[in-house]
Amino acid sequence: MSMKGMRWLWTCALALPFATQAQVDLASLDRAATGPRAQVLVLGSVHLGELPEGLREETLAPVIERLAAFKPDIITIEQLPGEECARYAELYGPRFCPRTDDARQATSLDVVAAGAQIETTLKNWAAQPSPAQRRHLAALFLAAGDPASAYVQWLQLPAAERRAGNGLDDALVSRLAGIAASNSESYRIAARLAARLGLQRLYPVDNHTGDNVQVDDGQAFGKALQDAWNASGTSMAERQAQEKALIERGDMLALYRYINTPESMRVNAEHNIVGPMRAAAPERYPQMWVAGWETRNLRMVANIREAFRERPGARVLSIVGVAHKPWFDGWLGQLQGVDIVDAQQVLK
Repeated sequence: MSMKGMRWLWTCALALPFATQAQVDLASLDRAATGPRAQVLVLGSVHLGELPEGLREETLAPVIERLAAFKPDIITIEQLPGEECARYAELYGPRFCPRTDDARQATSLDVVAAGAQIETTLKNWAAQPSPAQRRHLAALFLAAGDPASAYVQWLQLPAAERRAGNGLDDALVSRLAGIAASNSESYRIAARLAARLGLQRLYPVDNHTGDNVQVDDGQAFGKALQDAWNASGTSMAERQAQEKALIERGDMLALYRYINTPESMRVNAEHNIVGPMRAAAPERYPQMWVAGWETRNLRMVANIREAFRERPGARVLSIVGVAHKPWFDGWLGQLQGVDIVDAQQVLK
């Protein structure tokens, strides 16, 4: 055989694995599936806790109205599950995890035992639960490290029934009452929406084990990453100025519309990734950060999928920091029997 013919055979042989991989279209495997498809809406959010004090409740009402029209069955939030905190207590500490010692003292239950009781309770949940049942479930959620779900129960109690009893002592009642003043999208949007829709809980899906990057010099790591972001060339400053103007004006619906646009998604994604992947830092710190960022997002997406694993065709709302939304949309959209809902259409 001629040398030219040999080169052609080698070219075909080398290309074969790539051609074979290209033929596996995972997105089309569910085209003949029966039954309803899950509808997943990812709402990119600012972290309300980072905003100035004095956020008025009524400014979020138009956002909640539109999310309520979507009628989610399941709402996930960017908080750590209690069992995750218990398992990695040394890693997370109080920075990421809510306290459970007060609820453990009131209920005599640790995080794992409280979680088990929650599952049993919800399996036998009454169509019209009594105030005592709601107070008891709120106490269980606090003991399980899930204050957002406890607040969902608290909001569904008549005002006169928001008191101690059935596992809630005065300290826990004070804590639940104080949550109302907390600037967190998990409380201000997710919990209030869940209570309005008659849902019993939220689903914390965050995870930080994947982005717990181990380096010898944390200060150098942070500087290299910040330098990479600064060199990314994206127009973040302009977008942040627009966000600030909308916040100061109190137009939260316009803010959420703005940050959930495709252009906002593109700028956020490029800012996070382009600079770090191009950075020539000798320790490769920026690339390590990207690997951790992707791992965190993958684990969060897996947690969201688990939340509606037994509910094909569910309507799912995932409220997460806006920087995560491009990854959530991309990876959740690859799952079988799942359609991604356009946030712009919901918010319009």
